[in-house]
Amino acid sequence: MHGRTYTADATPGEAVTVAGWVHETRDLGGIAFLILRDKTGKIQVKLEKDEMDEAMVDTGLDAHRESVLKVEGDVKEEPRAPTGVEVVPTDIEVVAPADPELPLDPSGKVDAELPTRLDNRTLDLRKPEVQAVFEIRAELLGAVRDAFRSHDATEINTPKIVATGTEGGTELFPISYFGEEAFMNQSPQLFKQLMAGSNLERVFEIGPIFRAEEHNTPRHLNEAHSIDFEGAFCDHTEAMDVAEAVTKAGYEAVAENCADELETLGIADEFAVPSGEFPRLSYQEALDRVNATGELDEHLAWGDDLSTEAEHVLGEAVGEHYFITDWPSEVKPFYIKDHDDEPEKSTGFDMMHPRMELVSGGQREHRHEQLIAGFEQQGLDPEEFEYYTKMFKYGMPPHAGWGMGAERLLMTMLDLDNIREAVLFPRDRQRLSP
Repeated sequence: MHGRTYTADATPGEAVTVAGWVHETRDLGGIAFLILRDKTGKIQVKLEKDEMDEAMVDTGLDAHRESVLKVEGDVKEEPRAPTGVEVVPTDIEVVAPADPELPLDPSGKVDAELPTRLDNRTLDLRKPEVQAVFEIRAELLGAVRDAFRSHDATEINTPKIVATGTEGGTELFPISYFGEEAFMNQSPQLFKQLMAGSNLERVFEIGPIFRAEEHNTPRHLNEAHSIDFEGAFCDHTEAMDVAEAVTKAGYEAVAENCADELETLGIADEFAVPSGEFPRLSYQEALDRVNATGELDEHLAWGDDLSTEAEHVLGEAVGEHYFITDWPSEVKPFYIKDHDDEPEKSTGFDMMHPRMELVSGGQREHRHEQLIAGFEQQGLDPEEFEYYTKMFKYGMPPHAGWGMGAERLLMTMLDLDNIREAVLFPRDRQRLSP
């Protein structure tokens, strides 16, 4: 809209054109007030019935909540107004009317359940606290990109329609691809490894992943966004360094550039950038610490996965971001390299927030024969992955990397109750639309 001024930029003494949504109206008899809202905040529009054009006043007062109005007028100081200024209008135009019955109340006076909010995301994001989550998400992902670039990584985009799954199994969404069966990719794993073997060496991607898991929990999605890194001539310890640096960079950017949004969410005082190095516990040390608490019904032994309950127990004990390293070889995928001197231990690692896992990674098996053997050990046919395995015959350097859940990073950063609050239009077992 040509010549439009954001409400936050309206300065006393200026003639402005503001446009936004009707947040509320207050009719006090001879005078009325209309509160107009845009992405920067709210501004009061004063309607003096006896001194202003009657049709203009009626236009303003007859507009239902959430109707879009364009208001032209003069900005005056008014200490009693919510923002200390108000617009004295010379013209009011209804740009887009709203129905009087709204499926949810963007003013927040009436709470809505999460399913109702997700069904009406356009209205939901008119609430400042919901808008704040996605302003922070945008800042976070921008900071993540900058951090990767500072580590000499090149951004790539890999296919989301593939002929075979990254790890096989049943957690794949099949689709018809010109009469052939294809799948939605569950990870960029194999493609980013191929690019680490190119002259790009260090690469990253932020993109969607699709997993046909039948989870129905507050921390699982069937379509999520993965922050991925892969680096040639890196080992697992260097990959962990990058994961830690990227995480800290995200927190630092949000702390520096999203003060208003953190205030809106009511977490400005407790929001803290992680300091110091993240502790690195071996898998065995993690088991020992969990078992020492005595809080689990069962004693964890070598080879056991960490349940959600075990993660919570360990997270409370550590109290900050941390890594779990040296996982048993038997529980990690075929492409994770084992330690040469202790083949029962892999170079696989997870990076944890006290609430949940954020990152899974490790050094990759770059030797062709060992890679083929790993496929066979996991019951996969190497020939189905020939596009991938053949490149390991042409000089594949040692490399390492990881994948991080973007929604989980945001969820834990802002202490959100449900991961669906961290994505605009969630996809889960019950939700395919909108």
